[in-house]
Order: sequence, then C-alpha cells, then structure tokens
Amino acid sequence: MTSPPRLDARLRPRLPSPLREVRDERFARHGVRLLLKRDDLIHPDLPGNKWRKLALNLEAAAGRTVLTFGGAYSNHLRATAAAGRLLGFPTVGVVRGDELAHRPLNPSLARCAADGMRLHFVDRTTYRAKTSPEVLEGLLGRFGDVVVVPEGGSNALAAQGCTALGRELAGVVDVAAVACGTGGTLAGLAAGLAAGQRALGVPVVGGGFLAGEVARLQHEAFGSRAGYWTLEERFTFGGYARTTPELDAFAADFEERHGLPVERVYVAKLLFALTALAGEGAFAPGTRVAAVVTGAPDDALQESSVSR
Repeated sequence: MTSPPRLDARLRPRLPSPLREVRDERFARHGVRLLLKRDDLIHPDLPGNKWRKLALNLEAAAGRTVLTFGGAYSNHLRATAAAGRLLGFPTVGVVRGDELAHRPLNPSLARCAADGMRLHFVDRTTYRAKTSPEVLEGLLGRFGDVVVVPEGGSNALAAQGCTALGRELAGVVDVAAVACGTGGTLAGLAAGLAAGQRALGVPVVGGGFLAGEVARLQHEAFGSRAGYWTLEERFTFGGYARTTPELDAFAADFEERHGLPVERVYVAKLLFALTALAGEGAFAPGTRVAAVVTGAPDDALQESSVSR
C-alpha cells in the first residue's frame, strides 16, 4: 500500500518563498540592508505562516475533521477552510461571539462557509475558556471524532513546520524578523536559523505573554529552548488589529516607496518596528535584516477594524 502524497505535492506551494532586497534610505544611511522574505507568495489560499503552521497539523490529521478557533475575521480560519476544500476533509470553525450567529456572515466568514467549513458560534466567556477540559469535551461531544488545532494554529507541529522558514534564511541574513500573534512562527523560525543568527519577534498584541508562549512551544516541539530569539514589544499600537494614523501613514508611504501592498494587522507593525530600530542604531552597520511578509492586505479583509 502506497502512502498518500505529502501536502506540498498536492497543493504545490512556492517554496522556498522569494527573498528580495529593497533599497530604503532609512536603513541604508545606517549601513543596514533590508530584505523582504515574501512568504505571502507561498500559496494563494494558504499564504505565509498559515501554510507553514498548518502543513504538519493537516498531515497528522490524515483526512479527519479539523476543528479550530478564531475571531470573525480570522486568517487562520480561512486558511483552514481553504485547505479543507482543496484537500477534501471536513472543517469546523469555532467562532468567538455568539451574537454573530443571527447576523449575515461577513466576507471572511462567508469565505469559510463557501469553502465548506461548519461554523459554530460561542459566547466570549466560553471562547476564553476554549482550552479548558469542559469546553473541549463539549465540542468533542457535539462534533465527534475531530482533530483540534489551537487558535492561530500554534502548537508543537506548527513550530516544527516553521523551522523550514529559518532554514531558508540560514546563513543568508543576520536578523530574521517576524510579527507575532501567538508565537508559533517565531518558535520555529528561531529553531531553523544557523548559529550566530537572531530571530526577532514583533508582537502585535500586548500583555507580555508571548515570551512564555514561545518558550513553551519550543519545549513542546524541540525539548528545550532553540536558537537565539528576542522580542521587541513596543509596537503593538494599542493591541491586536488596532492601528493609528501614524501607522497607517507609514504603511501607505512604504507601499509608495517599494510597490508592496502592506497588510496592516501584522506586516505594517513589523516594518514600522524595524524602521524605528534602524533609526535608533539597534542594528550594527553591515547587518542584513530580513522582514518576513506573512500576508497581503486582502488576507485581513476588514480585520483591522475588529478588536480581539
């Protein structure tokens, strides 16, 4: 009996994702080179870290129903639903906000439903307790034999999948930077880099919890802390999916300078942080900094107007 083909053979992702240097005087004047790691181009339906975090989880699910969690504009829910459509397995999305159950679906949830995802709306108190045994047992009782993938897709398998991102950058740059929501991408990126390289995470949500989450994920995935990584937590701009006129103006200016549409929830905060750090002299002259572009503006749809 032959084994089923791997996901990369069935979905044909663009790997490794392109890496291109951009000339930006805000970096060049400090002797710093800025490169863009275009993970947004990996796959039209599973872009960026969504592909890297889901691939091993979906292989482990082996065609069983995948149940996962997200908000009303979750990129992760849409990527999971798209994978279910493309690979032919059922998906269930547990959506934060039971008040949404009786409203017309927004564009993001409508896309999930069109891709065959069964949407299950829960109140916000239940959603906050989604990892508790009581809530999980209730979901398993309702939906039967399912494989549970956490919110944002961040677990040990996701971290292992994201090591490929680090390996693609190994020896090519000095600092590899990524925006962080749940920590899985940073955990794997750092583990995949070579000695002497640093992974830099830029949280898009406050609370100071991400350092512990990244460490926990690395211990679950690799048995210990892996690679050299740090966090720069000054650039949340008020929290997840929030923005300011300053951030919007920066993103629009970056788009005009470099012809790259800038996704506002994650990528804009990452690029703003790197520009600020370069101006502060945080990178030594000669440093090669790669910014991981994890999504395009359409990936967030209207997410930037919604608080987590």
